[in-house]
Amino acid sequence: MSSAQTLPASASAKPQPPRSRLWLTRFAWVVLIYNVPVILWGAVVRATGSGAGCGDHWPLCNGVLIQAHPRLATMIELSHRVSSAVTVFAILALLIWTFLATPRRHLARIATIAAAVFVFNEALLGALLVLLGLTANNDSPERAFYLSLHLANTLLLLAALALSAHFLSRRSAFQRGSLRFRHIALVILGLAATLMVGVTGTLAALGDTLFPATSLRTAFSQDMSQHSSWLIRLRVVHPASALIAGAFIAWLVVRTVFQDSRPADRRLGIAVLLLLLLQYGLGLADVALLTPVWIQVTHLLGADLLWITLVILAARVCIQERKIPAVALP
Repeated sequence: MSSAQTLPASASAKPQPPRSRLWLTRFAWVVLIYNVPVILWGAVVRATGSGAGCGDHWPLCNGVLIQAHPRLATMIELSHRVSSAVTVFAILALLIWTFLATPRRHLARIATIAAAVFVFNEALLGALLVLLGLTANNDSPERAFYLSLHLANTLLLLAALALSAHFLSRRSAFQRGSLRFRHIALVILGLAATLMVGVTGTLAALGDTLFPATSLRTAFSQDMSQHSSWLIRLRVVHPASALIAGAFIAWLVVRTVFQDSRPADRRLGIAVLLLLLLQYGLGLADVALLTPVWIQVTHLLGADLLWITLVILAARVCIQERKIPAVALP
C-alpha cells in the first residue's frame, strides 16, 4: 500500500504509564484523602476547646513524650499532632517519589513542592497557636489572625495535593511547554472567593465555640447587639460571603464547563454545583441546631470536598494539552 493517510498524532494509542507510576498516582490520592480526616480532627480540637490539651509545649505534649494519665483534651490534641506528623512524612515521600518517577518540567513536581511548603507552614502555624497561648478560650484578634492563616494554608495544602494527584493521573506527559491555559483570571477569582468563604467560616465557628447561644433567638440578638464580642458580630460576614462566592462559582461553572466542554468536565461541574447546594443546606442546619460539634465537622467535610472538586475542575478547564498538528503516516 503506497497511499498515505493524514491522522493526528494523538490518534495513536497513548502509552500506558509504568507500574511504579501507577503506584505513585495511587499514593498521591491516598495522601490527599488521608489529609481530609486530619483536617476534620483539627476542627474537633478547636470545637471541643482541646487546643490547650498539651499545655504551651510543642512539639512535645506537656513537656514529655509519653503521657502517664492523659486527660481527654490531651488525648484529642495529641492524636491530632501525631496524625499531622504522619502527613509531613507522607508528603515528603510523595515529593521524593514524584521527582524520581516523572520527567523534568512535569507539573506534578511543582504541585508536590507547593504541598511540601504548605505542610511546613501548617506545622509552623500550629506551633505558633500553641506557643503563643492562642488556644482554648482565647478570643484575641491575634488568635483570629493566626487561625485564619492556618485555615487558608490548609486549603492551599489540599489544593496542592489535589493537583499533584490530578497531574499524576494524566496518561500523557503533563509538562510545561506542551500546554495551553484558558480562563485563568476567572478561575483564580472563583478559587480566591471560595478561599475567603473558608476563612470567614473559621472565624464564625470560633465565635460559636467561644460564645455559644442557648436559642436561635438569642443567637440572632447576639449578632445585632453592640455589647457582643467582635467575633459574634463578625460571623454574619460568613453567610454573606458564601452567597456571593456561591453565585460566582455557579456562574463560573456554567461559563467554563457547560459551554463547549468534555463530558468528564460536565460531570465535575455538576458535582461542584451539588456540593455547593449541600453546603448551603449544612450551613442552615448549623444555624438552626446552634452549631453542635458534629454538624460543624460535617460542614467542614463538605467544604473540603467542594474545594478539592473545584480545584480539580479548574485544572481540567484551565490547563489543556496543545493540539498536535496532523502528520502523514504511511
